[in-house]
Amino acid sequence: MNPFIQLGIRHDIVNAISELGFENPTPIQEQSIPVLLTGSNDFVGLAQTGTGKTAAFGLPLLELLDFEENHPQALVLCPTRELCLQITNDIKNYAKQMNNVHVVAVYGGASISDQLRQIKRGVQIVVATPGRMLDIINRKAIDFSQVKFVVLDEADEMLNMGFQEDIDNILSTTPDEKKTWLFSATMPAEVRRIAKKYMDEPFELTMGTKNTGNANIEHEYYIVRARDKYAAFKRIVDFNPDIFGIVFCRTKIETQDIAEALIKDGYNADSLHGDLSQQQRDKVMKRYRERNLQLLIATDVAARGIDVNDVTHVINYSLPDEVENYTHRSGRTARAGKTGVSIAIVNAKELGKIRQIERVIGKKFVKAEIPSGFDVCEKQLFSIVHKVHNVTVNEEQIEQYLPRIIEEFKDVSKEDFIKRFASIEFNRFLDYYQNAPDLNAGVEEGRTRFEDRGERTSGGKSAYTRLFINLGSVDEFNRGDLLGYICNTTKISGRTVGKIDVKGVYSFFEVPHEDVEKVMSSYKDIEFKGRPVRIEISGEGTSERREGGGYRGGGERREGGYRGGERREGGGYRGGGERREGGNRGGERREGGGGFRDFSGKRREDRQDPERRRRF
Repeated sequence: MNPFIQLGIRHDIVNAISELGFENPTPIQEQSIPVLLTGSNDFVGLAQTGTGKTAAFGLPLLELLDFEENHPQALVLCPTRELCLQITNDIKNYAKQMNNVHVVAVYGGASISDQLRQIKRGVQIVVATPGRMLDIINRKAIDFSQVKFVVLDEADEMLNMGFQEDIDNILSTTPDEKKTWLFSATMPAEVRRIAKKYMDEPFELTMGTKNTGNANIEHEYYIVRARDKYAAFKRIVDFNPDIFGIVFCRTKIETQDIAEALIKDGYNADSLHGDLSQQQRDKVMKRYRERNLQLLIATDVAARGIDVNDVTHVINYSLPDEVENYTHRSGRTARAGKTGVSIAIVNAKELGKIRQIERVIGKKFVKAEIPSGFDVCEKQLFSIVHKVHNVTVNEEQIEQYLPRIIEEFKDVSKEDFIKRFASIEFNRFLDYYQNAPDLNAGVEEGRTRFEDRGERTSGGKSAYTRLFINLGSVDEFNRGDLLGYICNTTKISGRTVGKIDVKGVYSFFEVPHEDVEKVMSSYKDIEFKGRPVRIEISGEGTSERREGGGYRGGGERREGGYRGGERREGGGYRGGGERREGGNRGGERREGGGGFRDFSGKRREDRQDPERRRRF
């Protein structure tokens, strides 16, 4: 018998969740569901992310509501669009064997008219972000007078995001006799106050100690110099060939810059931040959930509600401003009883913040050393060996090629074959990390540095040409997408592409002078969604010329530079990751360090190189 039946959940719901892989309730589900099924208590549940809170309140709601009635009976408030959609889809999946269950997701960034139509057709459960919910209430398009249950999920984060006033206004439209269920990972004073204001002697359930972190997460920190942070970050990634991680940055600009740098360096990465449209966010998350992305670079707000299985690492590229947010970040890994690693890359001045976090989560960080180049090479080599040893052989398909393969290697001994095969990838890392510097803070100055991707200046003049392309954000391009599109069409290396500036209906990008003709000729007779793609040298009829040599739409020119990415001496740009003479702040890159990394951990030459594609 499924243990959920013993908790009081009926068969049709249990059958549905069994198909979803629910075998045994998590601790929060086991202890909260019997209490919530009574429907007679306000409730406060404290538990870490990834412990199954959605089912803890979603299953009781399906038991308690009257689905013969088509008016709102339950309201679930949560902080982000991603979490809103996740909760909605989960509840729909729990109820797939029930009749007449209507759940509507209400969130910003999507068509409000579509949401209003769904509400008008009839709904029992509304899952919403506070801002959009208040907008619909102000339009008098929904009636909460018969709501029986209000769920405040991730209450601490909603308050951190400044939704206190919106929550007050929304709850003022609900009946006094309703029951309020509050779920939170931490219990700061603000959450305590909201519980006191809206609840009457709530039943409190705390899984573990308040505000503590998940016991299945290992916490590590690395001390590096600020200028070495990006190089150290890449080395940590390379040392974990099977990494499937989320990387947290403090700002939207930082997420975009780190993601773009990783893409240029050949990693499967993309960014998730508040400036993306809902369609762009959905596209990124779809790729990540399907594991077509190895690294998701995100801000705190954008990453709330991301529920992706088997995230192996959370990397704090920048520590959060609020210490409590570290708990939410690290909770993206070690979900559903699995284990995970949370890494912080810090400088010596941030050690005090590490100690603060330790006090909040109740666990000690382990001080780790940035691996040496030799360590990375060794780890990558044996990762390849393990993959070869464990690969599943499709006997039927490979059979026809075996005679030719055997013929090709007839003069190669077994030992020599193994050495050659392992060297295909090992040599790449060996070349990249030969003479690699020690990146741990405290190392003496004067060590070897990575070379830049290519000299940005030559004789005091820019070595790059700025090109215009008539594609932009309205075509659902971000900088990473546009980089991939350019490289796939022109077959030039992503490492050589300079600054990319995506506008609404057009964009600018830089390529070395010697690649200009190749790029422009590659786009002759090329169409995108039925319209010709146009490439021009910036300034040749691309936009209205302005005083001082700049172009409207392309960034105003100022004394040899551009506003919005101001050009500085040495050919760099002020902004996101400052480009400096001979290198990039945050980690320089040596020649030979490129290469495309697919999720298997296999590092390849530029994905645009047809010879490499054929080889793999």
